[in-house]
Amino acid sequence: MNKIKLMFGLLLCFGTIQAQDDIVEKANKEAEKALKVSKNLTYEANEQLSSNDFVTAEADYRRAISKSDKNAAARFNLGNAYYNRESFGEAFGRYKQASEAAEEKVDKHKAFHNMGNVFMKNKEYEKAVEAYKQALRSNPNDDETRYNLALAKKMLEKQQDEQKNDQNQDDQDKQDQENEDKDKNQDQNNEGGDNEKKDEGEQKEDENKDKGDQGDNGEDKPEENQEGDGDKKKEQEKKPNEGDQPDDKKQQPRPNQLSEQQIQNLLEAMQNEEKKVQEKMEARKVRGKKVKNEKDW
Repeated sequence: MNKIKLMFGLLLCFGTIQAQDDIVEKANKEAEKALKVSKNLTYEANEQLSSNDFVTAEADYRRAISKSDKNAAARFNLGNAYYNRESFGEAFGRYKQASEAAEEKVDKHKAFHNMGNVFMKNKEYEKAVEAYKQALRSNPNDDETRYNLALAKKMLEKQQDEQKNDQNQDDQDKQDQENEDKDKNQDQNNEGGDNEKKDEGEQKEDENKDKGDQGDNGEDKPEENQEGDGDKKKEQEKKPNEGDQPDDKKQQPRPNQLSEQQIQNLLEAMQNEEKKVQEKMEARKVRGKKVKNEKDW
């Protein structure tokens, strides 16, 4: 009984293995058939592209890619078609697919080499260096890839130097702007102080001028003093009774006593001064605040 069970189990296991082998073999045959169809479509697309029929070629490349995920050539050729039309983003995507689908080192080398070319076109030199290095790992004897790698390194070094110089220039411009703003604020502060000092100086000058004008108009002129003294002497001569009085008791002009003419002159001077003050106040209102003129550079 146990032998029968053992034999049954072996037969069942053998049948399962055989069935799996059949499935794998069938899948392989279908994959080979799909790859063959894909290659035929790729050939047709190549011919159409040679005839400058890009639209039909692109459609057949896409059909070929959809038929088989092992057809690296269809992806690579479609990438070249995009690259020649300067559609570098589309080209890079197809080259990347080709590198993943490629089973041979030579195919991987071509895909990474062209990926490096796309990076060079986009001025992404650091990525180009890595792509060319990856290409040389698959084919270290390719002189063109080595040349492109050296060029990419040189361009990367130049780019980094330019970026460094640009950064230094930006820092310098920023510092210059800060210094300019600082100087401008300082000038404004100094201008405010100078204006205050100037206003104070003008105010003092006006006050001194006012005092000077008032002194000139208020002082007795020599001609008036002489005329006043002569009038008083004539009046005294006309009054003999007053001459009988002792010399020390004769009426003398008091130090602060002014004649009628002096009083009239003083009133006129005060009126003139008040008029000048009013005119200055009106002039200041019209003049307004001073404005600093800045140069336009």
